[in-house]
Amino acid sequence: MTANQMIKTHLILLKKLKIKSMKEVRRAFGKNYSVSLFTLGTMRALKSPEAMYLVVKAALEIGINHLETAPLYGPAESYLGKAIKKLAREGLQPNGGWIITTKILPGVGLQEGKLQIKNMLSRLGVSKLENLAIHGLNLTDHLEWSINGAGSELLKWAKGENLVEQFGFSSHGSTSLITEALESDLFDFCSLHLHLLDQERLPIAQKALEKGIGVMAISPADKGGQLQNPSLTLIDDCKPIPPLELAYRFLLANGISTLTVGAADPKDLEIVRKLVNSDKALTEIERNAIKTMQKKRIDRLGASYCGQCRACIPCPNSVPIPEILRLRNLSLGHDLINFGKERYNLIGKAGHWWEQVNATACKECGECLPRCPNKLPIPKLLLDTHNLLRERDGKRLWG
Repeated sequence: MTANQMIKTHLILLKKLKIKSMKEVRRAFGKNYSVSLFTLGTMRALKSPEAMYLVVKAALEIGINHLETAPLYGPAESYLGKAIKKLAREGLQPNGGWIITTKILPGVGLQEGKLQIKNMLSRLGVSKLENLAIHGLNLTDHLEWSINGAGSELLKWAKGENLVEQFGFSSHGSTSLITEALESDLFDFCSLHLHLLDQERLPIAQKALEKGIGVMAISPADKGGQLQNPSLTLIDDCKPIPPLELAYRFLLANGISTLTVGAADPKDLEIVRKLVNSDKALTEIERNAIKTMQKKRIDRLGASYCGQCRACIPCPNSVPIPEILRLRNLSLGHDLINFGKERYNLIGKAGHWWEQVNATACKECGECLPRCPNKLPIPKLLLDTHNLLRERDGKRLWG
């Protein structure tokens, strides 16, 4: 062996020892697995198989053992399978091996579903999935498919064939639908939109955790307010802690099993490197930063602040009043105008993944007015929000 070869071998051994010896905080994710506090989402590392490999390797080196993917993420599954295989050849994998979560869309027939699962296994290069999630359990029909329809048969088949260990779902649906799904006792885990700046679903997430159901926070950075690129106002509001770090710490301190982070490049994981084992309660500094941030938002909105009590709904014209006024809260309260515009202009263009009706559907019928405990002029605020945020057509990252 040459001197260079000896050095290279030594460095590889050191890297293996570093991965095996570092502190690895894990949280239960369903009945059968424990996962890292952060999950690598594979939606963004799609430039090439090499790009995926570099991101997965970087995730491994900082202690991540949970990978999230889906057939709808273009070539993500096949790129991920190649990356895992290449790392295995190098003798690199997490302690206990990788835990992979991939997804299947609701509504497929039994035979088609069987074929899709087999194709997932083939692309990933594995014989069994640790976790299979229903991708977007957003409608009542989706839940019915899962519990009593072809989805139920499909899950039983996959379990019987020893192809899937745990079942779960991701949802962009209503809190009532998510609650019903969690109470069905069909699922071992769920993936929900949980955010520091939007805490509506946090109570149902905590109830899921109490039942032993794993909870993964979907896109706490981007969908949480584009916190990877926050406004100067929000940065100042959260001082002395960066907004994204504060958002991550808030969710982890509330017991959420794992947070997704979508990385296109290893450098996107730098903040995770700092927080990957940060499972402690919020510090006094963090608690004060959150209180100050929230107070500044309320102070800026003044009497027009929407407290998100949801007493104003249902609207006879199906206007999602709380969601629209939440975007107004964040746009004016923290100068998150770009985030507000992106989300508002996506309304009606993302199917069941997002709201269908924007503020122009308000007919000023006034039904919401007496229900609002703060006596907000809701029709006027909806119009103001539309004028503030309406700009361009929105487009989903995938699908």
